[in-house]
Amino acid sequence: MRRFTLVGAGVVLGAALMLVATQPRFSPASIANAASASTDVYRQLNLFGDVFERIRSDYVDQPDDAKLVEAAIKSMLTSLDPHSEYLPPDKQRDMNVKTRGEFGGLGIQVLMENGAVKVVSPIEGTPAQKAGVLSGDVITAVDGKSLEGVTLDEAVDRLRGPINTPVTLTIKRANAEKPLEFKIVRDRIVIPSVHWRAEGDVGYIKVNEFTENTNDGLKNAIDELSKDIPKDKLKGYIIDLRNNPGGLFDQSIMVADDFLDRGEIVSTRGRDPDKIQRFNARSGDLTGGKPIIVLVNGGSASASEIVAGALQDHRRATILGTRSFGKGSVQTIIPLGSNGAIRLTTARYYTPSGRSIQAKGIEPDIEVVQDVPDNLKDKVEVKGEATRAGHLKAEDGKEQLAPSQAYVPEDPKQDKQLNTALELLRGLQANKNFPPNPETPVPN
Repeated sequence: MRRFTLVGAGVVLGAALMLVATQPRFSPASIANAASASTDVYRQLNLFGDVFERIRSDYVDQPDDAKLVEAAIKSMLTSLDPHSEYLPPDKQRDMNVKTRGEFGGLGIQVLMENGAVKVVSPIEGTPAQKAGVLSGDVITAVDGKSLEGVTLDEAVDRLRGPINTPVTLTIKRANAEKPLEFKIVRDRIVIPSVHWRAEGDVGYIKVNEFTENTNDGLKNAIDELSKDIPKDKLKGYIIDLRNNPGGLFDQSIMVADDFLDRGEIVSTRGRDPDKIQRFNARSGDLTGGKPIIVLVNGGSASASEIVAGALQDHRRATILGTRSFGKGSVQTIIPLGSNGAIRLTTARYYTPSGRSIQAKGIEPDIEVVQDVPDNLKDKVEVKGEATRAGHLKAEDGKEQLAPSQAYVPEDPKQDKQLNTALELLRGLQANKNFPPNPETPVPN
């Protein structure tokens, strides 16, 4: 299987070099057409320059030139589609942290509550937890500088920093007579993207997003579950991709490969429809062919749809839940040196059967709608890709405009989708689509 990642200059440079190397010889007519097109482009650039200069000279206040250029770049990219954008240096760093799944920090989850930075919980085994920071603590200052009036992002930036650097937190704790101070040394914090547990005779694996450590986390989950559940008692696996927004393209390929012995996982096609990249599975199913049910909902997008689509098309797994989000495009991160990067939509992707799920989503083999409390019914319907302004259109014109449910109860006992999957795997409930029949047509 070829390894492919969306993050890094190698993908972009490699593609550009290939295009140059295979550039055909042009006819005089094609050269003339290209020259005409270039003239039009330069005319538009002159227009931009004229407007830029007029703003600089005549605007009521002295404008910031750099901000004007950045605003123009942002507008240019956002006019393309909802996923193309300019990433200033700080936003690029945040994105890199998210895709790596690790950073230098303290290991606390925080939220903004009534203007205060409140600790949701310290992560087990991290510096904050070892120092004694507790859930419910309010962080009032970092290194003596008050957090009053700062945004949550600004507070997080102050808490994070290089590994092995010290930071002092001033904390207000309920029932404490005076503020507490904690001097903590930052460490490497790894945010696991995969969680698992044994549900009796079924292995349950939750994939929150696709970061650089997702595939390793999945392998570890399967190894640990094989120790917890005897092989002769293991009924199968539930792979929970609900509310998984996606992430790294290459990680989705590796995760799908973990359950497949052969065949195509996904293909991508850019502007030239004849230039197709195909990514195939290697032999070796980590589960030994055990039954698999994949849970999806309206919050399952992008990389999670690649995994669900591949396993559905190969009839390796039964997809259960509600229709997925419908993001069937690939973005490439193109670094701009010290100026940040741009995220540019460069291709559509296709499931093994040749389906584009762009603006359509993946229809589950078994639809199961959750029971939702009355106070949440208007908050759990997700409008998919087809409703986003400027989205890439579905190739066949058949788009899914109706919202899809994206609700997962906190109490597993109330989780109708999870419990249906458990009953199917244990043979307590029957459905014609489980186990999947290789002869059944793939949903369109």
